[in-house]
Amino acid sequence: MFRDGRTVRFLAEGTDERGPYLRIEHHLPVAARQAGPHWHPVITERWTVRRGRLRFRIDGREIAAGPGESAFAGARQVHEFGSETPDVVIDHEIRPPLNHRRMFELWHALDVSGRTTTAGIPRNPLVLGLLWRSQDGYLAGIPTWLQHAVFGGLARLADLLGYERRLPTSR
Repeated sequence: MFRDGRTVRFLAEGTDERGPYLRIEHHLPVAARQAGPHWHPVITERWTVRRGRLRFRIDGREIAAGPGESAFAGARQVHEFGSETPDVVIDHEIRPPLNHRRMFELWHALDVSGRTTTAGIPRNPLVLGLLWRSQDGYLAGIPTWLQHAVFGGLARLADLLGYERRLPTSR
């Protein structure tokens, strides 16, 4: 459980007829922005609401989703979302998962150990670089070359310093 009460539970991962996948359940206790605008070169994501309401913006299109409804973001589509009600539960499918499991594990471990801001951003720039790399995507509105230079440079420096070994684990 994150400090704000959010939980991430890994439901399944493997390969089926459509390829590799990761399925996660998110419990979002507070109505708030959940993910700012970003995109992934390869990953696709599907969110299915089990309880509560979410609002998505996917490639500029607003989508409101309630129980039983889904939203889908394809590769290269800019997307963001937030919960509109408290106590939201969603199923989240990522294809292919690439490093997303590691991203959620790292983020959780950082959060519960007090190493993130109240907005969930890592306090240490080297860790921010490692987290950016594990999301397998890019922030919208910032040139990709600049993200590679800044965040990728921080991740490479963290690697050179063996910084990941010093991080807490979520297990």
